[in-house]
Amino acid sequence: MAFTIRPVEYYYATVRDELGAAYRVLAQLASRGVSLLAFTAVPSGPALAQFALFPDDPNRLAAEARAAGLALDGPYHALLVQGDDELGALASVHGRLVDAGVDIYASSGVTDGRGSFGYVVYVREDQFEKARGALSL
Repeated sequence: MAFTIRPVEYYYATVRDELGAAYRVLAQLASRGVSLLAFTAVPSGPALAQFALFPDDPNRLAAEARAAGLALDGPYHALLVQGDDELGALASVHGRLVDAGVDIYASSGVTDGRGSFGYVVYVREDQFEKARGALSL
């Protein structure tokens, strides 16, 4: 199985959950030259949404978000897995982490429909270095 795993930083932004909220944040960041590796949005109560922003350049995101008045919480650490979409690819990553005693508390992935996939693995901050070691990063 051909895939790469790399550590990434991410930040949370909590915003009012209203029509176009994600569009406004994403468009504003893009107009400021912020490139994202991944993005997720989930509800955070009846009137809020929580965005997880995975920047290509964490320093740029922090600076541009501050300049735009977007409050960020972070950085936190995760693992970004990208590669060939083959049966068992995700299981092998999980297996190595479980064998090392690393608690995966959330994950999200998608295939591109052309044979590749992307997958974000969230581990507890206090276990991040153990996860890196288990994956030889």
